[in-house]
Amino acid sequence: MYVGQTIDRAVEWVPDRMALAVGDERLTYAALDALAQRCAVALHAAGVGSGDHVAVVDGGSPLAVAAILGVARLGAASAQMNPDLKPGEMAALCQMIGARVGVAGRHHQATLAAALGGTVVREEDIAGVPGHHALPDVSIEDDSTGLILFSSGSTGLPKPVYISHRTVSDRLAYYGTAIDPAVDPPIDMMSVPLFHIGGTLGLLITLHSGRSMVILPRFDAGAWLRTVEECRVSQTFVVPTMLRRILDHPEFASRDIGSLRSLSYGAAPALPDLIRRAVAALPEVDFSNVFGQTETLGAYAALSPEDHRAGRKLDSVGRPFPGVELRVVDVETQEDLGVGQIGEAVVRAAQNITQDWMPTGDLVAIDEEGYLFVKGRVKDTINRGGEKFGPVEIEAAIRTLRGVAEVAVAGVPDEDLGERVGALIVGDGGLEVDTVKAHCQQALARFKVPEIIVFVDELPYNRYGKIPRAAVVEVIRSHAG
Repeated sequence: MYVGQTIDRAVEWVPDRMALAVGDERLTYAALDALAQRCAVALHAAGVGSGDHVAVVDGGSPLAVAAILGVARLGAASAQMNPDLKPGEMAALCQMIGARVGVAGRHHQATLAAALGGTVVREEDIAGVPGHHALPDVSIEDDSTGLILFSSGSTGLPKPVYISHRTVSDRLAYYGTAIDPAVDPPIDMMSVPLFHIGGTLGLLITLHSGRSMVILPRFDAGAWLRTVEECRVSQTFVVPTMLRRILDHPEFASRDIGSLRSLSYGAAPALPDLIRRAVAALPEVDFSNVFGQTETLGAYAALSPEDHRAGRKLDSVGRPFPGVELRVVDVETQEDLGVGQIGEAVVRAAQNITQDWMPTGDLVAIDEEGYLFVKGRVKDTINRGGEKFGPVEIEAAIRTLRGVAEVAVAGVPDEDLGERVGALIVGDGGLEVDTVKAHCQQALARFKVPEIIVFVDELPYNRYGKIPRAAVVEVIRSHAG
């Protein structure tokens, strides 16, 4: 199966079932198939053919979903881009992947046109394609690129990740479920952006399984609660900061979200206290902490619902899935490390974009039961006067201080020491700098104690749900001078 065939089973078996719901708009599988075909015809007329890469900018919309399928039907690959990017940033991404044609919704046409310097196929162009036009036969190799996503990274621009049809097909086979026309399927909801691996992969799994996907184009805790209630959503994925805002929302207790049965979270560290609170507030929900990256096409390890119910190892990301090989190696020597030792995770699995051992860039440790504990990113290592250490252990120490809601630590460039430790803290308003430093001095070596502490209302999350270290440094500098 290739990416363009993702909905073929559903179109055959349940053509009148709702495939997508976005706001007040509803598309059946038959309607989504027709839209994808019109998109393919319009792109073919614009010169798109096998092997081409097509930029797609429209957020979580029926057009953006149809573009994934329509582009793939031409033997080309779509690249979903963040609609919030400026023309210069978008132009850099288009140049990276060699895109000369794009698809854009009406609110993003001017930005993409400026970025591409080429042809933009518009929503109205696709709507104007008559009927269900046939396309030329295209030979598609399993290992050819079927999808392009951008990994967020922690510094600089995102980097493109080229994903083959074979890798997508294997992933859908692993997660997909059978289609039963006689049974109403569970309702899934996309809470994260479509250009996030959690958005795109979740979408394709839902469509391949013939279920219905509700898309929340932009996260808002109140809208999330209302949508779960109104659409009777069964399962979704969130990042931890979303989960905290949902639990904190004044409508949380009054909304009927009893339809929710499965909630997975990831993409950023989650405080055990937050997860305990969520499990207590939603006792009928199966929680899973999923861990992976774009290059592994989503999760390769998870903390199970059983672990959550037992309250076991909530500071871990669980154990690798069956079929996933994982090693922890010394960053410099690449020698394998033992239980409890911190090193870089290298992974080999069918879902990866490469079949070789793949360095993840994650610093981890594995305990005696095989549970994985994330200690930071290799490139986030702070070098303070020759002492090298990760920000995660400092963040963990600060989180144990009463009144701390969220924290992010980074190395702030310094002419004397190379870097000094800086911390952004979201607190309850009663914390003081001296209190935080005194607390850290009890838990950390002297050189790890934050020297620059800034209290903020919120951390600089990007739309991938991550906190770029460069953004942390920028906020610290803007406040500290």
